[in-house]
Amino acid sequence: MLMNKLLITLCLAASFMLSGCYNSGEPREKVLKIYNWADYIGDGVLEDFQAYYKEQTGEDIRIVYQTFDINEIMLTKIEKGHEDFDVVCPSEYIIERMLKKDLLLPIDTVFPHSPDYMNDVSPYIREQIDKLSQPGRVASHYAVCYMWGTAGILYNKAFVPDADAESWSCLWDRKYAGKILMKDSYRDAYGTAIIYAHARDLAGGKVTVEDLMNDYSPRAMEIAEKYLKAMKPNIAGWEADFGKEMMTKNKAWLNMTWSGDAKWAIEEADAVGVDLDYVVPREGSNIWYDGWVIPKYAGNPEAASYFINFMCRPDIALRNMEASGYVSAVASPEIMEAKTDTTLTYYSDLSYFFGPGADSLQIDKIQYPDRKVVERCAMIRDFGDKTKDVLEIWSRIKGDNLGVGITILIFVVVGLMSGWMIYKRIQRYKHKKMQRRRSRRRKKQR
Repeated sequence: MLMNKLLITLCLAASFMLSGCYNSGEPREKVLKIYNWADYIGDGVLEDFQAYYKEQTGEDIRIVYQTFDINEIMLTKIEKGHEDFDVVCPSEYIIERMLKKDLLLPIDTVFPHSPDYMNDVSPYIREQIDKLSQPGRVASHYAVCYMWGTAGILYNKAFVPDADAESWSCLWDRKYAGKILMKDSYRDAYGTAIIYAHARDLAGGKVTVEDLMNDYSPRAMEIAEKYLKAMKPNIAGWEADFGKEMMTKNKAWLNMTWSGDAKWAIEEADAVGVDLDYVVPREGSNIWYDGWVIPKYAGNPEAASYFINFMCRPDIALRNMEASGYVSAVASPEIMEAKTDTTLTYYSDLSYFFGPGADSLQIDKIQYPDRKVVERCAMIRDFGDKTKDVLEIWSRIKGDNLGVGITILIFVVVGLMSGWMIYKRIQRYKHKKMQRRRSRRRKKQR
């Protein structure tokens, strides 16, 4: 069983790698290679960028667009395989890791014929991104936040009282056994467990959420594993994406999930008469950030900077928000006006995001959490050399037969495959070059 599972995983990795092959004789500066999460961009946005780029530079640009669903696979292709993606969209901890490994290029902010739309990114967001900075490298010079959100509880109001959902304790409550779905995310699971384990200390102001979620001491990991093991009997499944649909069909009542997924599920459930809601538990939670970066081996960093700037244009940011359900980092007046909904019966303090004068707005509280919610949340940083230990915990909790050793082996194999593909491309290039020389010699001989 273990060998079969390993072979299946390796085959999937191989097909993923091969599907991303790029082999073209056209000039590299005429191509923009984008690597993004699936379902994370609005319809027609890529085509509109091509028109924008033509207007700004007078040049045509062809787009090669690929998607990934695991941060680490994306990182392996760049770090080990030296893939020449021009712009990618990693999560905050991978941005931090890429900065540590010197894998990023600075983003150009000077455009001769275009405004710098990146200036509209919320100062609050830039401040959070700058926490990822490394010696000699200010993070916001290398990464521009694209979307952000919270982790919390999506719940069915017909079966779960609001008071229960407002605390992480509901995940450990036996009365919900078999009706709980948990995100298949070792980082979010670790953070949730360690926060709940210290609920009293948090309430008493003895510790902070940020300190707890970024504590990887042996004692902290021991506590997290203990609490996750206690929660496991209640869990109906570990999900990456199917949780939304399960919730809309009343098959699950509680789902530890991300705000964007919750927003989508609530809207879908409402259409079929299922009443769902989302809350960030009172103990605190994780705020995450995905951002655009230009990898070290990019073949067209100039076009990448234009693309990142375009994605910050308010009308484009709104289209991407509508498509994904998540929240753009752009905080322009146009977006604040577009997202204001006077039919809402509550007001939120969003001055931290939009600035002074935004302390009482009628804007969706799932997409834009109130200041009080944000103040009890924090960002989970890169685990660094403790990643292996946390993965071991997660493997034991889930009962994953692969284990972290096999997982690392898979990453190594994928990296070697990337290297092999690059080698083959070089060989093909040399072969074509040799053929051209022979052809020229034949013509001279004639």
